Amino acid sequence: MRAMILAAGRGERMRPLTDVCPKPMLAVGGRPLIEYHLENLAAAGVDEVVINLAWKGAMIREALGDGVRFGLRIQYSDEGDEALDTGGGIYKALEMLGPDPFLVLSGDIWTDYPLARCLTLPASEDLGHWVLVANPMFHAHGDFCLRNGRLHDGGGPRYTYANIGVFRPAFFAACDGGRFALAPLMFEWLRRGRISGELYQGAWYNIGTPEQLAQLDAQLVRGDTAPAG
Repeated sequence: MRAMILAAGRGERMRPLTDVCPKPMLAVGGRPLIEYHLENLAAAGVDEVVINLAWKGAMIREALGDGVRFGLRIQYSDEGDEALDTGGGIYKALEMLGPDPFLVLSGDIWTDYPLARCLTLPASEDLGHWVLVANPMFHAHGDFCLRNGRLHDGGGPRYTYANIGVFRPAFFAACDGGRFALAPLMFEWLRRGRISGELYQGAWYNIGTPEQLAQLDAQLVRGDTAPAG
C-alpha cells in the first residue's frame, strides 16, 4: 500500500515558528514530526510515500530527499504557492497514489498508532476506513459516531477523526480538482454507509499551537507518551 502525508499547510496557529519552518518539520523529541511518520510507515510495510508541498515545501524536499534513508521511495506533489486544502491536495496526488486503497496521514500529528492495522479495507464496498480518538479538550464535540465498526452521523457518542485514514480512489470520483476541503466528502460517504472505522485509545497528539508542540516535546524528552487529555 502507498501512503500520503499532508504537509502543505501554512500552519497559521503555529506562527511565528512556521514563518521560517514548515509545520511538519518542527521538532519534538529532537526530530522533525514528519520523520516519525516516515519511520512508522516503513515499519508497517509501506514502501512508497507521497508528500504534498506548498508553504516552505522546498525545505521538506531538501531535508527528506528521495526517502532512501528511511527505507522508502518519496514522491512530492507540489501545489505551488497556495495549498489546495485537504481534499484538493489528495485529489491532485491521485495519479501518484495509484488505483489501490492508500493511507493518508496529517503531517502535524504524533501518534503511536500501529499503522499496519489499517492497511487493508475490511469490505470491498467501503470507500474508507478511518481512525478515531477520544475528543481532546480543544475539540470536545468530536466529528463522527461509531457503531459496530461503522461510522455514521446519527445519535450516540461522537469521536474525533485522528487524521489517519485509508481511502479508495473512488472516494474522489465526483471531484473536479482545485482547492477543496475533505470534510464535506467525508460526511457524504459515511451517511451513505460506505465508511468503516475504529477507536484508538493510545497516544495521539494534534500539534496545533506552539504550546502543544512544547508539551509534546517535553513529554518525549521524559519518555512519557501517555494519551493527552
